[in-house]
Amino acid sequence: MKIFCGRANPTTGEMEWLEEDEDYDYHQEIARSRYADMLHDKDRNVKYYQGIRAAVSRVKERGEKAIVLDIGTGTGLLSMMAASAGADFCYAIEVFKPMAKAAVKIVEKNGFADKIKVISKHSTEVTVGPDGDMECRANILVTELFDTELIGEGALPTYEHAHKYLVQEGCEAVPHRATVYAQLVESKRMWSWNKLFPIHVEAEDGEKIIVPPSEMENCPGVPSVCDVQLNQMPSSDFTALSDVVTMFSVDFSKPVQSASTCYRVQLEPVQSGKAQIVLSWWDIDMDPSGMIKCSMAPHWVKPSAALQWRDHWMQCVYFLPNEEPVLQGEKVFLTACRDEYSVWYKLQKTSEEDNKADVGVESPVCRCHAHLLWNRPRFGELNDQNRTQQYIKALRKVVSTDTVCLCVSDGSLLPVLAHCLGAKQVQYFILVSDLCNLFKANHLEDKIKVIEARPELLKASHFKDEKVSVLMGEPFFSTSLLPWHNLYFWYARTAVTSHLSSNVTVLPQAASLHMMIVEFQDLWRIRSPCGICEGFDVQTMDDMIKDSLNFRESKEAEPHPLWEYPCKSLSDPLEVLTFDFRQTVPQHCLSTEGSVNLLRKGRSHGAVLWMEYHLDADVSISTGLMQISNEKGNCDWNPHCKQAVYFFSSVIESETLSDPGAVTYAINFDTKTGEIAMDFKL
Repeated sequence: MKIFCGRANPTTGEMEWLEEDEDYDYHQEIARSRYADMLHDKDRNVKYYQGIRAAVSRVKERGEKAIVLDIGTGTGLLSMMAASAGADFCYAIEVFKPMAKAAVKIVEKNGFADKIKVISKHSTEVTVGPDGDMECRANILVTELFDTELIGEGALPTYEHAHKYLVQEGCEAVPHRATVYAQLVESKRMWSWNKLFPIHVEAEDGEKIIVPPSEMENCPGVPSVCDVQLNQMPSSDFTALSDVVTMFSVDFSKPVQSASTCYRVQLEPVQSGKAQIVLSWWDIDMDPSGMIKCSMAPHWVKPSAALQWRDHWMQCVYFLPNEEPVLQGEKVFLTACRDEYSVWYKLQKTSEEDNKADVGVESPVCRCHAHLLWNRPRFGELNDQNRTQQYIKALRKVVSTDTVCLCVSDGSLLPVLAHCLGAKQVQYFILVSDLCNLFKANHLEDKIKVIEARPELLKASHFKDEKVSVLMGEPFFSTSLLPWHNLYFWYARTAVTSHLSSNVTVLPQAASLHMMIVEFQDLWRIRSPCGICEGFDVQTMDDMIKDSLNFRESKEAEPHPLWEYPCKSLSDPLEVLTFDFRQTVPQHCLSTEGSVNLLRKGRSHGAVLWMEYHLDADVSISTGLMQISNEKGNCDWNPHCKQAVYFFSSVIESETLSDPGAVTYAINFDTKTGEIAMDFKL
């Protein structure tokens, strides 16, 4: 059987549906899963084991048989913990069939086949009774259904159903409860991920200010959580306006309600400022007394506590609908609203007469379209004044009153910059929804012409029969996943060749692909085999991940925002391929091979790859490495872009290189597909 999979085509800038083997989706799911990360989460595993042992003991002390229901069993780890703790029987539910098959193998390999029944169904489809999936209701409910936001993977409706149909009244639950915490902060950096700031342009006829439209200013944005590794956010990038407060708790041992509701807390600001952001995280108590706790709190909450690195649970950044000034000591009310799957916040100066916790704010809906067009890193990128100034510097050299500009980029401000700098005509070719509101707010709707046509379909009439003298792009395209996918700009440039003047300026004039060998502080864990986890053999899972990573003949790089994942360079950065946008895309592939010397001792976890765009001979923009900040090789990365990470097989095979050596590489850019294949050997 064949299936269709969506994939971005870098040669067209569009999403396409490709026919793949039925195993493709499954292998992608396993290869890119966070199972390894969870199995490496020592704190999580130890606390679950302690909580399960305690729950089984409490049931046994009551003279009852311990019957466990484990929803979302994954590898079967928690069920095996329960069985080894003395549970009489465990029902392990896993809806993802390949994972359920692996769980059966792992359970058998560890000798628990007679104590654990793996059921490959959604928990809401599980039946109870003599002929059902479960003989009787369970009296211990064990789950790990949580994401960074706690409820985003459907934990609440799953618990609600389980209490109604699958577990006994008064059952034990591991975890027993979850508590969500919040802290009000001011942060220009994080606020820049949600709103467009005014842009100042110094032109020959004086300063011009590009202002965001009022619709964008007043838009509440989208309800989807922004999850980040808050421990990597420098303390200088935000100011705490309140202490940490408890927003709400959920007791999993009692019936759970998934219906939408609100929780209100009174706050007394500890500092005056602009309330913009709510930082949030949760902890789970594995036992009723709260003695066994697993916390997601960032480092400043418990400075003395040892931090467990994890990527499957991080911290949440929520954007208030509007910036609210608060005064130290002047009380305000913070409201957290939730539906079945998401949480959002609102700040009020008064308690708003209604005492009912369930009367509240509707889920935010983006009305300005910008939050649908730009993701959070893209907002940050457009608000990066240093980056904008680089484009202004390059454009100033080539734009004049007789310039005809064509911009090829998604949701780009370059057309506005070009107009401010005096361009005669600015055409804006778009693939996705445009910025008409922004143009209107700046009285540019008749100055910038938006062309809604594919580049190969452009006609001379689009340009009033004039030739384009400046072709510009950032380049940025919303369908791009990996750094080189923005090379679509080159393909679009090739398609519009007939409309370009003979002495056209292409900006950027070229791009280059760069590479560096690194050792990650923690990110390597997501690809590292676990072997034995809390005394249980989970090698079957390691083998599954390895098989899925090797499913394609050549392994693929994957995108990661490396500002969140510290690493040190083991080699110098190296330019490996160049792309000349002044020429059309060649028919032949672009290939390179060579070796890079390792300068520092360390574990070569992988190669990081990124693009640099050369706007002209003097001005370049990096989407990756900004600087190597010290002699140890610690790296600063562009915070607005994801870099490509190619994990070496040594991460999977746990090899360690003690002496610096060299890494050989072969990299091939296929001009027909726009994809880059690579291979590395230590």
